[in-house]
Amino acid sequence: MSLASGGVTSGSGAMGADKPPGNPGSDLIMEDVILGVHGGTGLDKKDMTPELDKKLRAGLKAALEAGAKRLTEAGSTPLDGVEAAIRVLEDDPHFNAGRGAVFTHEGRNELDASIMEGTTKKAGAVAGVTVIKNPISAARAVMAKSKHVMMIGRGAEVFSTQQGLEIVDPAYFWTEGRWKDIQRVWEEEKAKGKRADIEPKSSTYFGTVGAVARNEKGQIAAGTSTGGMTNKMFGRVGDSPIIGAGTYAEDGAAAVSCTGHGEYFIRYGVSKEIVSLVKYKGLSIQEAAQEVINRQLKDAGGEGAAIVLNSKGQWTTSRNTEGLYRGWINSKGEITVRLYEE
Repeated sequence: MSLASGGVTSGSGAMGADKPPGNPGSDLIMEDVILGVHGGTGLDKKDMTPELDKKLRAGLKAALEAGAKRLTEAGSTPLDGVEAAIRVLEDDPHFNAGRGAVFTHEGRNELDASIMEGTTKKAGAVAGVTVIKNPISAARAVMAKSKHVMMIGRGAEVFSTQQGLEIVDPAYFWTEGRWKDIQRVWEEEKAKGKRADIEPKSSTYFGTVGAVARNEKGQIAAGTSTGGMTNKMFGRVGDSPIIGAGTYAEDGAAAVSCTGHGEYFIRYGVSKEIVSLVKYKGLSIQEAAQEVINRQLKDAGGEGAAIVLNSKGQWTTSRNTEGLYRGWINSKGEITVRLYEE
């Protein structure tokens, strides 16, 4: 797969940006995409600063460049592109994954991730880990080097150590912004004399990063990584490490990575539902994503989004939130990055 040098488009651009009639919160289907990423639904637009806007766009672009470079190397697979892209986002403190993870009610950073390839449907996941620098690599190690699909907590950490993955002190994941977030929640709880609402309506409480990729053979893969939900209870696990909820991939249908209020994505099996609508009902990826995100999920009160890529290189997103940090790159090396834009 060739990858020529291309430019970057932010918002409206050469690859098309008109809002599809009757399809709120959806990108048009883009063609010839080899890799797409998301960085969560993020802040409300009114809270976005020019400085943060610039950093988020730069982070998404860096992830796309790293993922595409890895994806187009000789002998690489879509899994390689997905892992490389997500590792960049995990290392960027501006996203809720890896180093930028939010804090739990106990003031810890607990990380989840999953990865899946669409040819054999092999998958791997980790949940509730606290010392693995790049959880997406741990998820891939579970898939490739164990007989299991998911490992959690201390067991996942021991396994990752045995596989030679980078282990860090939990303090590595501490960031000032996330620490201030949890302190505000604690202050709210203290003032009210009870635990804060565990079903937040604001997307600032949660976030995720993810990637989807394909190669010239039509093989696809997806991955998702997160720090979870701000102020989550001990032992809480969301949709990101759960195959069929936050992540799913099947050649000939679609690769999906989700972000949002995980409890709803688990209950509605969002990523698998989108793939099933494509596979069994013959819906386009845009129609399938919209049906699940902007009808089923929205009607239930679930907030979030999904990015979708099929084996033909068609890409779309759907969200029922104000924003979705996302971007994609085609085989010509042309990159598009959007935060709130249609």
